[in-house]
Amino acid sequence: MTRSTLKKTILQSDELTCPTCVAKIEKRLDALPGVGSAAVKFATGRIEVAHDPERVSVDELIAGVAAAGYRARERAF
Repeated sequence: MTRSTLKKTILQSDELTCPTCVAKIEKRLDALPGVGSAAVKFATGRIEVAHDPERVSVDELIAGVAAAGYRARERAF
């Protein structure tokens, strides 16, 4: 996976209540095939994911957040 194949997707979760939430979501997303990096901003609920859209879809990213126990949605720009 090269940097040029990665797309940045922004998700939003309004359920983050502690730093542990951040770690759980980042760990779950980082484990998905096709994810280059995931960064969660606790204060804003913003989840930035660099991923290869041919290997992992936005719906799969949202499902990854759900698997960590939280709801998320794609954030419109």
